[in-house]
Amino acid sequence: MSYCKEEGKDRIIFVTKEDHEAPSNAELVEDDPNDPYEDHGLILPNGDINWNCPCLGGMASGPCGQQFKDAFSCFHYSKEEVKGSDCVDYFRSMQECMQKYPELYPQEDDSESAPSGGAEAVPTESTSTASAFVSVPASEEAAVGTESPATS
Repeated sequence: MSYCKEEGKDRIIFVTKEDHEAPSNAELVEDDPNDPYEDHGLILPNGDINWNCPCLGGMASGPCGQQFKDAFSCFHYSKEEVKGSDCVDYFRSMQECMQKYPELYPQEDDSESAPSGGAEAVPTESTSTASAFVSVPASEEAAVGTESPATS
């Protein structure tokens, strides 16, 4: 016969072999098809950012979570020809915040952190001794550092 035992915050349930042989009477709750955070990844069907996505690795929370959200939102919704070029101040603010917490946001050595996936690391202006990089897809490399005829 099974029994339950409480130890502090834990509840320990002991079951017998007979308990395991009996068919389960547990009722499974169906997934809510209207749950906006269920199996949608980073971008929700309505185009909003899913801040609960595990793919963000907890960056949206913590001491620099708001700065991360501001920078990521700006990039996501950017309409500039070079996407995110209007977000440099937000990314700088996020970088400055992260530099205050090196134990939570360790910096990689430049020699070990070569960009991958056909992206170029383009240095940005920085007010500190640490270097800042913005990853630019290879297809946009030519646009970096050039002026469009409309702006000249």
